[in-house]
Amino acid sequence: MVGVAIAQSQNQPDQKPPASSSQVPQPKPEAPISEKTREQQEKETQKERPQRILGVVPQFTVTDIKNARPLKPSQKFGLFARSAFDPVQFAIVGVQAGISQATNSFSAYGQGAEGFGKRYGAAFADQASSGFWGTFVYPSLLKQDPRYFRLGEGSFSKRTSYAVSRVFVTHADQGGKPFNFSGIMGALTAGGISNAYYPSQDRGVGLTFSRTGIALGYTMAGYVFNEFWPDIHNKFFKNKQ
Repeated sequence: MVGVAIAQSQNQPDQKPPASSSQVPQPKPEAPISEKTREQQEKETQKERPQRILGVVPQFTVTDIKNARPLKPSQKFGLFARSAFDPVQFAIVGVQAGISQATNSFSAYGQGAEGFGKRYGAAFADQASSGFWGTFVYPSLLKQDPRYFRLGEGSFSKRTSYAVSRVFVTHADQGGKPFNFSGIMGALTAGGISNAYYPSQDRGVGLTFSRTGIALGYTMAGYVFNEFWPDIHNKFFKNKQ
């Protein structure tokens, strides 16, 4: 009898438990974003977010797209050139040279038109050299992204800490958040090259590191401003345009 029962149980088809009517349907996985779609999204975002502060001061190296496509070396060079040779940049350099002359910095340059011209040339060389090495050369060699990626959300302290940390942490072209060798080395290289055109009393290893630290400090302040500028704009300027 036991054998017959076993045989009968083996001959019966497997019975599946009835499907529960309360089962929650599984969400479909999101389709990967194609390169063409991502590029279109970037273009649309750039149209929505002006790349100039109040329509004047350039802000080309800032992006709101957290998964932005990596830049090609030619695009990194274009980013450097566009930032360094923007007409507004020449005016900013002029203001820097004027302040330097008013405080008699680099006194060996003298005063008058000649002194202003020398200070202007040095200030322009500083910013162009820093951009060339920090936006184009090192990011291309090390495959790092020279742009500032806005966080855009969270508390004030969280966003401030994030902005400050971007001086030391960057985006890799292939993904990841490596140490920002490009930015650090760019500032250091530009500081070293400046010894070729600064007055002799304003040269040296110590002054090179001092100028590098100052440059990184300006970069840090710029990142904090870039992080919060959209909020400032929306609060104080949006309804006035």
